[in-house]
Amino acid sequence: MCLAIPAKIIEMKDDRLATVDILGVTRDIALDLTPQAGVGDFVLVHAGFAIEVVDPDYAQETIDLIAQIPELAADEMPISEETAR
Repeated sequence: MCLAIPAKIIEMKDDRLATVDILGVTRDIALDLTPQAGVGDFVLVHAGFAIEVVDPDYAQETIDLIAQIPELAADEMPISEETAR
């Protein structure tokens, strides 16, 4: 299953690139599919591309749902004592 994650554009760059904040992590993404996007906009990001500009309320609702699923919100899962054995 593939997910598109909401991200906030925090900086515009050359060549239709932008820096976004995704759950507190910054990444550079391509804006080829969303040329109308600008700083402060929320976009859905999939495979390094912004695929749609979305409403801030929708973005926050989705971010809140993702935060409830630790496997989706964390880059690395903490190792429990049982897993380490």
